[in-house]
Amino acid sequence: MSDVLEQLRQVEQSTPVLVALFDASDRLRYANAAFRAAMFIAEGEEISWEEMVRRNYHAGRGTIINTSDIDEWIVAHRSRRGKQRQKVFEVDFHDGRWLLVTQTVSDDGWMLAHAIDVTAFRPDEREMRLARDRAVYASYTDELTGLANRRFVTARVADMQAQDGPGGAFCLIDLDNFKTINDRFGHQAGDTILRDFALRMVQQIRRADCFARVGGEEFVLTLPATSADAARLIVERILAVVQLARPLPERPDFSYSFSAGIAQSRPGDTFTDLYSRADRALYAAKMAGRSRIHLEKDMPPPSIATLG
Repeated sequence: MSDVLEQLRQVEQSTPVLVALFDASDRLRYANAAFRAAMFIAEGEEISWEEMVRRNYHAGRGTIINTSDIDEWIVAHRSRRGKQRQKVFEVDFHDGRWLLVTQTVSDDGWMLAHAIDVTAFRPDEREMRLARDRAVYASYTDELTGLANRRFVTARVADMQAQDGPGGAFCLIDLDNFKTINDRFGHQAGDTILRDFALRMVQQIRRADCFARVGGEEFVLTLPATSADAARLIVERILAVVQLARPLPERPDFSYSFSAGIAQSRPGDTFTDLYSRADRALYAAKMAGRSRIHLEKDMPPPSIATLG
């Protein structure tokens, strides 16, 4: 078997196909020579995906990234990266090449990426395919924050429920006193806070987790194979980070917070089931004073009057 693995390694190092393996934290753990050359990575360098993207963007090399704000671009792409078991898409490079990329994600969150050069394949159809990919991307994206939207996270909940093993946690998050913030400082300041929150969230969660904006100041975070108690620890850590943020330069004393309700998934749960139970826990967190996290399991059963 070791001979076979060595032969595989040698072939991968000589093939023009780009091959890379990222771990569950999105750090590059293996790359063949073609991938290292295309992405300007030193042999043996274990760089994170985000570090790789930033470095090549600022150097004007590697994949073409059409944005004037790399932070917003990273937020948008991390919101969807690695959330589907398999994904196929096309990218263009500064050197003129066009590559077809296949990403495959394992149950434990590792991602294998292959890319082949398709520059010579029907260039007249390339723009049509690119327009199609852009339309699909837009249909799953919140325009203001660049996060995934309700449609995307609904599909990820279905994926989470279809997996074998332990279920996951569903977190419904609401920014505290957001209407008051808009009324006091204006909607532009409100938009700045929403984008700031999106950036801080995606920096704190795992690649397997899905974070989406589903309403004005309402967000959903799904954490596959995670208990509600573990999810609360994660969200409490994020809350502490958010409370330290000062997103309005003209108002250096301004800070904001959020409240969250967390439900544990059960077999057969739909997005609506989880949303409803997490919403009840979120309401309790709000009524308890905001800036806190409540679990569905800690809630008393709904009364007959409530159900009516």
